[in-house]
Amino acid sequence: MLSLVEEYVSGLQDSKAKDTAKGVKDGEFTVLQLVEALGLSLTSSQPHTRARGVQLLSEVLQECYGGLTEREVEVLIAFYENRLKDHYVITPPVLQGLRALTKCTALPPGSAVSMLRSLFQDVHVQLSYRKQNCVFLCDSFTELKGLGADFVFGFVQSMDGERDPRNLLLAFQIAKSIVHRGYDLGKFTEELFEVTSCYFPIDFSPPPNDPHGITREELILTLRDVLAGTPQFAEFLLPLIIEKLDSDVQSAKLDSLQTLTACVSQYEHKDLAEFLEGLWASLRREVFQTSSEKIESAGLAALTALTSCLSRSVLNSDSEDSLCIFLDLVLKDCKHHLCEPDLKLVWPSAKLLQAACSASNRASVVKYEPESVFGAFRSSLCSIVFSAVTETNASLQITASSVLTSLAQQTGEMICGTHSRFRFGQKFSSDCAGALAELHPAAFITKLIPRLKKEMFSDNNREASEQQSHHALRQRCLSALAAVSIQPSVVQESTPVLLEVLSSAHTGSVGFSVEEVVLTCSSLQRIAEQVQDTEETGRCFHDIIIPRLLSLALQAGLQGDHLDIVTNLHKNFSYYLYLTAYILYLKSVLSENVFLLIHIMFPQKQKGDSWSQSQMVCLLMGCVCSLPRSVEVPQMDQLLLQLEELSCTCSHPPSYTSAAKCFAGLVNKRAPGDSLDSLIQSTMKRVYSVLDSESSSVRTQAFTLMIWVARALLLRYHPLCTALIDKLFSLLDDADLGPMAADGFSLLMSDSSDVLNRSCHADVRIMYRQRFFSENSAKLVQGFNAAPQEKKPNYLKALSNIVNKLPKQVQVTELPALLSLLLEALSCPDQGVQLSTLSCLEPVLIDPPAALIQQLEALVNRLLALTSSRAMNVRIVSLRCIHAVSRFPVHEVLPFRARVLRALARPLDDKKRLVRDEAVQARSEW
Repeated sequence: MLSLVEEYVSGLQDSKAKDTAKGVKDGEFTVLQLVEALGLSLTSSQPHTRARGVQLLSEVLQECYGGLTEREVEVLIAFYENRLKDHYVITPPVLQGLRALTKCTALPPGSAVSMLRSLFQDVHVQLSYRKQNCVFLCDSFTELKGLGADFVFGFVQSMDGERDPRNLLLAFQIAKSIVHRGYDLGKFTEELFEVTSCYFPIDFSPPPNDPHGITREELILTLRDVLAGTPQFAEFLLPLIIEKLDSDVQSAKLDSLQTLTACVSQYEHKDLAEFLEGLWASLRREVFQTSSEKIESAGLAALTALTSCLSRSVLNSDSEDSLCIFLDLVLKDCKHHLCEPDLKLVWPSAKLLQAACSASNRASVVKYEPESVFGAFRSSLCSIVFSAVTETNASLQITASSVLTSLAQQTGEMICGTHSRFRFGQKFSSDCAGALAELHPAAFITKLIPRLKKEMFSDNNREASEQQSHHALRQRCLSALAAVSIQPSVVQESTPVLLEVLSSAHTGSVGFSVEEVVLTCSSLQRIAEQVQDTEETGRCFHDIIIPRLLSLALQAGLQGDHLDIVTNLHKNFSYYLYLTAYILYLKSVLSENVFLLIHIMFPQKQKGDSWSQSQMVCLLMGCVCSLPRSVEVPQMDQLLLQLEELSCTCSHPPSYTSAAKCFAGLVNKRAPGDSLDSLIQSTMKRVYSVLDSESSSVRTQAFTLMIWVARALLLRYHPLCTALIDKLFSLLDDADLGPMAADGFSLLMSDSSDVLNRSCHADVRIMYRQRFFSENSAKLVQGFNAAPQEKKPNYLKALSNIVNKLPKQVQVTELPALLSLLLEALSCPDQGVQLSTLSCLEPVLIDPPAALIQQLEALVNRLLALTSSRAMNVRIVSLRCIHAVSRFPVHEVLPFRARVLRALARPLDDKKRLVRDEAVQARSEW
């Protein structure tokens, strides 16, 4: 121990402090024994020697304060308090030691007060940041309350005159604790306010590269917490804010307004009473005269906060209502501006009135007692709003819709009765209608829905000029029905109207156009997406919507009439059933529907190729492919056999495609095991035999089934997927199916909207695209190298389809290995391949790998050739890539500069503005 002390004090070896602390921790000696060993150092005639001795002790205490007893702490505190009277060079290590002692759990009662008194009495200098963090004892506030106003006075003295931002931040934090923890400020309230408010507003700007990280915003917020922390500062702070608002400095105004907003949340009306007139005058001026939106917003926020504070006042029988007094000032100064011919102050006055009214319900109705503030103006307000809704200005219509929604909370019946005056085609009108319907469903059921139905089914015998207008009205009515159908009670009334539209279109009794039928189906789809999921809703779907839609679709399909209408109905119905099947979860209705569809689509004795029946498979797909895996599909084995047969023999493309997708959707969800493997192998044996027969007339059908089954197995990582993928690769060399096989890779890698996605409860494993790429990229390269020249475009298209669907981060990592093929793909005549390849290359060019720079000659040549492509998108993306290449290392791209500039002259005169824009940017960089 003695050698450690000697080496630290005399040898100036700072590392010995850690060794000494370790000795104390290991029990080799105690802290008090260390003090005794420091005796000669602590009594030395040289101040710096004494300072080194105290420094060693303090550093040891920082490591070992937890093991001290209460008696040891008491002795050490007495020692340190005595050392505060020593030479000033000893003060920093003393403060360091005291700071360590304040962390002791065995701190004797009264010691915090004792230390603080010594600090206030014996430390008389402004300390630098590296020392001052020990000056203020922040860890014993409860005990320090016993000092009362003496503590506040000592703090004021310590802080007075401080200029270092680092010290100020700490001082503000302590002042905040003083006012927020309820210290008795006593007669020093004004002194504490003055010593802190003299820095308001903060105008500190940190120097560049400030290592301490003190920001102006940090100082502003901490000081604001101090000034706004207690109502005792009100009589001093409010006059100061009024004074600072007269400043010409914008930042001072903004800080003052924000501080006012913060402080009034702590005040009562009596704290504000004598300053209301001055505060209003300042706030009014800032809103009327400012050129800064920030200051105007801060002024309005301060007015709202001020009014809110006055609204909370509790009145006595003999007290004045400060809120009424203040609002009289506001009304007096704003009202006459609203009536003047000069309109320049109308908007600022309206903003001020709005800010005051929005503070509280009491502030908005104080002049009207309990009556609604809008009660007396209901008729005129509605007239103004509806007039604005019918204007052609979109912004005015949007604002009017928002006003209407707000008014509906007080005047719902009247609003709903006239809501059909909306132009429902716009989204904002529909949103407003939906909001109103949630507030007042009964009014919409009794008034709006009958009115909309009447408009849609009104006399159709009109002149041609009127007919177009009537169709537009019908479309707005259909959108309105969808928008208001959120509450179950409204859905029960609106959906029969939409179903009646479909029925009328089917029978031809009312002349609904194809566009109107499509919109009707879309409206039903929207209702299914947005309606509240309740038992009442499910019953409506089960009893009314699904049976009626199914009936309409079957009738239309079997009759073979209205083919366009049927097609659109099927497209929407499939998605509609997908949304409703999960809500229903009712096995009975699903079983009935599936059974019916099976017997319609697959009759026992089918004459010819009756696609009018087979096309119903899209409805079946919507029923069964959206079910959770836990729900058993009735007659599953029979259904799969029938779907396979339909997929491989039907000549109607929508029918065999839907059948293949339905088959794949069921296979994806089927439980693993021998039954599934046997089914897949049997199906693929049939498919392979068809694909291998070049004379077969149903090769396209077989390929469609194969690619969808491959996707179903790929998503769930089924081992039999590998054989299907290998077959798909082999078909790239097929003379007839090669291009289709290349497109098939896009289907494998893309998301599907109707089947085989997570929303349909399909078995989708994570990162299946990355796994597919890692397992098959080498096969693709090998196949490309071995393929004859005329078949290579198929491989390039397949590569582009695969890589383009990979996540960007994977593309950047994997593309260098495939660079030669991608450059070949840029020369492929297929514009889709060109575009997807360029999209893959673009992110890689930002940080090019070495392999790409080595191929710069080939890259530049191909990119420049594509700037003259017939496809605008190809020209645009190729120019972006040329732009990115300009950022390659200068010595690499400089040889190409003249050639690139010459080639970019042509796209500068391109007939498309977007192409010209890209060309200008690229040429400027080059």
